[in-house]
Amino acid sequence: MSKWQERETVPDLYNLFLAAVLFLSPWLFRLTNEQGKVDLWITGAVIGIASLAAIIAYRDWEEWVNVLMGVWLVASPWLLGFPHTRAMHISIGMGAVITLLAFLDLFLHYEKRHPEEFASPGGQEGPHP
Repeated sequence: MSKWQERETVPDLYNLFLAAVLFLSPWLFRLTNEQGKVDLWITGAVIGIASLAAIIAYRDWEEWVNVLMGVWLVASPWLLGFPHTRAMHISIGMGAVITLLAFLDLFLHYEKRHPEEFASPGGQEGPHP
């Protein structure tokens, strides 16, 4: 099975796509708030680099970087002073999705490394009842 077909790679691909959307969002959505634009550019670049690194050579720290960046996106409108703007809505929405995908990727890799914890008593894989 190729690296692109593994289910553990899919959340990283989505996060890479979302990072590109974040980076391009000041132009896509015609954002006018300077703090919001810079925040989305920098955070999008960091998420993109971490997601690309996770696709090439997975390490848990890359996903934790994405979790932190997602949480930062949710909190940054208030910390940087751009609440109640279009940039705030994009930041919060994308931050929540990126955090969720990063946690999903961490779970999938944990499940792959510890299959005995997720095996059913009958020998088939699956969650315990």
